[in-house]
Amino acid sequence: MTKAFLGIDTGSISTKGVLIDEDRTIIARSYLWTEGNPTNAARRVVDDLKSQINPEDVEILGVGTTGSARRLVGAMTHATVIKNEITAHAVGTTYLHPDVRTILEIGGQDSKIICVENGVATDYAMNTLCAAGTGSFLSSQAHRLGLEVEEFGDVALTSKKPANIAARCTVFAESDLVHKIQMGYPREDIVAGLCKAVASNYLNNVGKGKKIVGPVVFQGGVSKNAGVVHFFEELLGQEVMVDPDGHLMGCFGAALLAAEASHTTKMEEPFDWNVSKIEFKTREVECNKCANHCEIICVYQEGKLIDSWGNRCDKGEIKAKK
Repeated sequence: MTKAFLGIDTGSISTKGVLIDEDRTIIARSYLWTEGNPTNAARRVVDDLKSQINPEDVEILGVGTTGSARRLVGAMTHATVIKNEITAHAVGTTYLHPDVRTILEIGGQDSKIICVENGVATDYAMNTLCAAGTGSFLSSQAHRLGLEVEEFGDVALTSKKPANIAARCTVFAESDLVHKIQMGYPREDIVAGLCKAVASNYLNNVGKGKKIVGPVVFQGGVSKNAGVVHFFEELLGQEVMVDPDGHLMGCFGAALLAAEASHTTKMEEPFDWNVSKIEFKTREVECNKCANHCEIICVYQEGKLIDSWGNRCDKGEIKAKK
């Protein structure tokens, strides 16, 4: 019987999951689109992981969740650990790269930078307000140019003179892109210009005021774009490492945290692989017991309240019956 730990990272664009064994080795991995439904995405990820193993031979000793829907997915999976993205990414990256000093991360709709000293995150910054320079931005521009986003990086590397694209804002970037197309710029120069603008925009905004010290690790879906990696290295004047599982670092960190917590926190009941067949519903309740008027989210499993959050004081606490 293999003893394992499950980690799930639910983001706005994609939902990721891994299973790791007691040696902290990934034995199953999944990367699927969230499609606006984090509950269903988490179910599909669990099903995908289940299909890669024999569930009768694997015992889940702990579950960790992270990402924007970590509380919801944590309630669904009876997670033993629920952590924010900064913690999960730092834990996962420092485990694989103990000497890392700076973590660059660009996801589907947000970006973050984490500064590390002696294996501990000491500073960070996030950009969640503008989609310029994120995975969704690159994807939309790729389609405009008649390319698959997976081709973007390789095409960019063929350019000898990247076009100057103003990517501080999605609207300006698209306007500039259309102008360059109309002016007859070669497609590879426009693609390279977009990749360079993404790296430059990140360093001037998310990385502003941060001391970027090597070794540097780049992760998130955009790290698979060789063009963006190239321009990060060019602008920073140093090597930028990309781990093969860099896009899974959040869920890997969550699984590691669950493994660490298993020494003191046990699962209340065996993990149910058939989570896709269990009915979950959420309901919003407005608390009127004080001036805060908190909006409390309640999660029900088969009609039974299993968790709630959103209250800013004890008056609004809604407890699930054990």
